[in-house]
This record gives sequence, structure tokens and C-alpha cells, in this order.
Amino acid sequence: KLGPLGYDGKTTKYSRVLQIINIHKCDNEFQRLVTQEAIGEMVARLSGWEHGARLAQDQVWAKPPGSSPLVFHRDSPYFMFTPDDVVTVWIALDDMDQELGPLEYVRGSHKWGDGRVGSSSSFFQSDSKNLLYSAAAREGIEDAESCLEIISLAGLSAGGLSIHHGKTWHGSGKNASNDRPRRGLGLHFVPAEVKFIKEDAKKSKLWRKYVAEEDTDDDDSPTINVTDDDFPLVWTPQLEDTSL
Repeated sequence: KLGPLGYDGKTTKYSRVLQIINIHKCDNEFQRLVTQEAIGEMVARLSGWEHGARLAQDQVWAKPPGSSPLVFHRDSPYFMFTPDDVVTVWIALDDMDQELGPLEYVRGSHKWGDGRVGSSSSFFQSDSKNLLYSAAAREGIEDAESCLEIISLAGLSAGGLSIHHGKTWHGSGKNASNDRPRRGLGLHFVPAEVKFIKEDAKKSKLWRKYVAEEDTDDDDSPTINVTDDDFPLVWTPQLEDTSL
């Protein structure tokens, strides 16, 4: 019988990566964390979002001992909003070292073209860098395996965080430890004024329910508003003004 995090404490043979989406909707402590104004302000100012920052989604990634690597990917293609900016804040819930398979970034990859490769169903392929190398090849990068600069978050302490552009290629290795979990919380932020791109969102298993709730037969607009209940407005300049 599998225990917490898909780990029974005795063997790593059947360890499974656990993904929890929008944990803030069922846990008050996480809700307070992911809607911290200080985090939203930091993201908005770094990104140049003059209207503020909104939480699009949170994701807990819990990798028990022996679990698989996470395929290198980009975050932006999975968010069907306009404007299409996405910024991710990743918070370490355990001390990160190389054995645990910490998050890794490809330096400069946020400047690559917008072509999308792969899907969420390919997150746990055995070759975690195959999609990355394909994308690099399209950018004209030869011998990507030796040319790309990989930045590891090994050494990041629990409670520490990193921030990356939604177009940055990133992934992580397997958890090679025998007895330690590797857990992290990703917060995906978008500009405060975003709207769903209706037709794109309708095709997404993740987003279609939100579009269906707001869509009407007499609305021919290509976009649909998001709701504050589902996509909390974390920080705007107006919030700062009212706190003075």
C-alpha cells in the first residue's frame, strides 16, 4: 500500500510523483501563502505589469524517493490568456541538493521562438531533455547537449524561492535519494487584466470549465473575463495606495 507522496517508506520501486493543482482552494495556510501581496508586487514590478498580478494557478510537485525526472518544458503554452505573459514563482518546501533532483533552468531560453513541443502527458518521459534538444535545434543551436548552460537550484534552502519567465525551459532530474522527498510549490502569475482566449481555452481540459461558466450564446467576443474567486487578484497599485 502506498503511503504519503506515493512512498511506502520501504521501497522506491513504485514511487510516484504527486501533483496537486490549486491547493490554495482547500487549505487556508496555502491560500495565505499564494496570495501574499509582497509576492504579487515583486512579480508585477519585475515583469513590468502596470496593472498588477493575478494568480492563475498553483501546483504542488512532490517527488518521493526514486521518482522520475520531470521533462524539460515551458509553462507559457499551457495558459490560454491574453496578454500571454506568465511568470512562475517556485518555492522550495525541502532543502534542495543534487541528489533530490532540484529544478534546473536553461539560461537564455526565454528568448527562443514560440514554437510548442510536447504536452502535459509527456512530463514524465524517460528522456527528460528530448523536447528541450528539439527546441534548441529549431533555434539553430548545434550540439545542444554540450552547448546549453543549465542552472541548478541545488543549494536552495526550504522556504527559498526562484522566479522564472513562462517561456524559460526548465525541468528536473529524478529523486535519487533513498529516504527523502523533494517537494516544491509553483505559483503561476499572469497580468491583472488578463482574459481567456475563448476558443483556445475551450480546447483545454484545464481551462474549459471556467470558460463554459462565463460563455453565453449571444456573446461573440473572442475573449472572456476571468473571475476574482477563481483567479485571485494578488497585487495592484490600487492595493498599495489603500494601505498607505
